[in-house]
Amino acid sequence: MTNVLRLALCDPHDGSRHSLKTMLLGIDVVWLDADCSRYEFFADVVQQTQPDLALISLDANPTKGLELIARIHQELPACQLLVLSSSTEGSLILQAMRNGAREFLSAPIKLDDFLAALGRIKHVTRTGGVESPVRSSQVITVAGVSGGVGCTSLAINLGCCLSQGLHRQVAVIDLDLALGDADVWLDIIPDYTIQDVADNISRLDYAMLKRSLTRHDCGAFLLPRPVEMDERLPMSPDEMRRVISLLKATFTHLVIDVSKSFGPLDLAAMEASDQILLVTQLDLPSLRNAVRLMQFLERREGLTSKIKVVVNRLGLEENQISLGKALETLGHEIFAQIPNDYATMVEARNNGVPLLTQAPRAKLTKSVQHLAALLDQSGQVDDKSDEKKPRKGLFSFLGSGK
Repeated sequence: MTNVLRLALCDPHDGSRHSLKTMLLGIDVVWLDADCSRYEFFADVVQQTQPDLALISLDANPTKGLELIARIHQELPACQLLVLSSSTEGSLILQAMRNGAREFLSAPIKLDDFLAALGRIKHVTRTGGVESPVRSSQVITVAGVSGGVGCTSLAINLGCCLSQGLHRQVAVIDLDLALGDADVWLDIIPDYTIQDVADNISRLDYAMLKRSLTRHDCGAFLLPRPVEMDERLPMSPDEMRRVISLLKATFTHLVIDVSKSFGPLDLAAMEASDQILLVTQLDLPSLRNAVRLMQFLERREGLTSKIKVVVNRLGLEENQISLGKALETLGHEIFAQIPNDYATMVEARNNGVPLLTQAPRAKLTKSVQHLAALLDQSGQVDDKSDEKKPRKGLFSFLGSGK
């Protein structure tokens, strides 16, 4: 899981504030939550946004800046204070540290110096003098090996199950821009879509993105696909990564339902993910596509170790290929199995409610809850079970029965 720190910036000088914003936007582990040009207003900004870090430049007025540091330290002790100044006066540095500053940086700031300071504090926040872990976020991409394998139904219900945990905030992103139907599964008529986010990407901030999501009664939030189809991508891969980075700053789990085209935005989501659920069924076309997709993803650095194969609709047909034969063909461990219960799933979809509401005691629901628990655990420990078994030919199992 990756730590993302939300930062608020205060610098009355327009030029240096712009330079700082440009530098911060290029740092993946930091999200610029707010910036302010007046010392007088910054304490209120911090109270409203509750950032992990506050970066304050003292050069415009050291006296007001020092008073601001003391006030924020007293009113919001959990916020780490970083101070920036072109002055190297010992008395100024000492007073800033006494008022509550955690780091004192020289202006103009150097990226290496900022990253070094960040490295010293990014793993902890100060809460009543006790060190505690900074919020972290797990990104899970759900990718189907073909249409109709149950990718969206799994993504939606996985997000709903994850949202039941204590102190969890979960968002589901529908990246099937042409034919996505995540909103149908939750019977949501959204006010905003991912297109609205894309149209405002240049001025996107935490508050705007949070307003763009629609909350379901189960607790999960949804960012749906655009209302109208368009041959153009709504945003670039870099902008997609920026959206994910901002969501990670406030949500503990992101579940991304990608399209079957595996285009630039889908791959950007996978690269930003901690886990990639490759959803397949135990039929020949699905297993063939699963092998092709894994070969494709192997050519992209860092993706192979994230892949978790999920067999969906187990028991759909009597003549399904056996798990053993599928394992030999895939050359990859099967991470989870979801049983077939077509009637329950269709009823939940038609009612626009998650399985937790429709059939909380069903075996299908329990299996999705188990998958959520596995993913939550695997996101916290090192997964060293990525050794591959020799992969046999695509059709090698056909000669030895099913």
